[in-house]
Amino acid sequence: MIYLDNNATTRIDDAVLHAMLPFLREDYGNASSLQHRMGRTAHQAIEQARQSLAKYFGCSPHEIYFTSGATESVNLVLRGIFDRYQSIGKHIITTKSEHKAVLTTLEGLEKKGAEITYLSVDANGNINLLDLESSIRKDTILICLMHANNETGIIHPIEEIAQIAIKNQVLFFSDTTQAIGKVQINYFSSGVDICCFSAHKLHGPKGIGGVFIRRKSRPIQIEPLITGGKQEKSLRGGTYNTPAIVGMGKAFEITNKNNIEVEKLRNYLEQRLTQEIEETIIHSQIASRLSNTTNILFKHVKSAELMPKLANIAVSSGSACVSGDRDPSHVLLSMGISPEDAQCSIRFSLSKYTTIEELDSTINEIKSTVQKIRNDSPIWQLYKANLLT
Repeated sequence: MIYLDNNATTRIDDAVLHAMLPFLREDYGNASSLQHRMGRTAHQAIEQARQSLAKYFGCSPHEIYFTSGATESVNLVLRGIFDRYQSIGKHIITTKSEHKAVLTTLEGLEKKGAEITYLSVDANGNINLLDLESSIRKDTILICLMHANNETGIIHPIEEIAQIAIKNQVLFFSDTTQAIGKVQINYFSSGVDICCFSAHKLHGPKGIGGVFIRRKSRPIQIEPLITGGKQEKSLRGGTYNTPAIVGMGKAFEITNKNNIEVEKLRNYLEQRLTQEIEETIIHSQIASRLSNTTNILFKHVKSAELMPKLANIAVSSGSACVSGDRDPSHVLLSMGISPEDAQCSIRFSLSKYTTIEELDSTINEIKSTVQKIRNDSPIWQLYKANLLT
């Protein structure tokens, strides 16, 4: 299997797995049981992981909180901020191209009285910063904009967005899940107030993630989503998943933000596909994108028909969270892509394990498969005869 779906999840790094194993077999104590050695060993390992994440974000270990992953973190932040700040306002700003974890959660908050402004994006997926600033109201409590889009790889200028938020005294929350390990940035210095992340996007284990919450002179108030014990300063109750936390700490330690080689492979893939397959278009090609991500339109070849025929290649038609949905990608639609073209688009996402030999095999298989589909397609024949757009 050639795996080119790394924005959905990644292969766990051997060093990460080795770091986790002792806490699955020998040091399996509950990290909250400080009365005995095994509990203290687990606790110390968790705090070491917290320090590793803090070093990555450029913040204090006290500003890192563990959750089960980015989706829980999104819910924690959006629901928790709304519950605590309703007396100040109920207005939140986001974009139409955010991850479904954000959009679905905000839809739920709208039913509770939240007022959401959904910013439009241009044909490349970028937001207009003037539109953002003009959307801020006296009752705006939060700006929620992702750092990098999971489907197109578009990178938003969060440092500039943070300055707008600071100027207008509004909290800024960014879903940094896809950007972690791929974009060179110091999140603390960027000015963002809150970030969320998941380990399994950077060769760590599934089921673990967290949030960075900036410590300010006026502490950011977030209502807990999961209550129980006093873990994570009572922000997130529940027994610590020590092996996963240790694995995430190791993944952050060894992640390489310099993705020049991956970008070269991505560019190689794009160049060959566009040159060797007619009517092939790269979405957002001229925009600032993640080095590993490309979203490609094969005109009049439905992804739902193409992907099952690529038996040994793992790619996707969008976010893994909505891949079972037959509707076209909401991200591509928000960019003004037609529903027809959106349904003919495929996301390729590479990793440090991707090889040029794998890409050559992928290109050859896609070329032959696209050709077969088009040869049997009346729609393609009409298109070639200029009878269809």
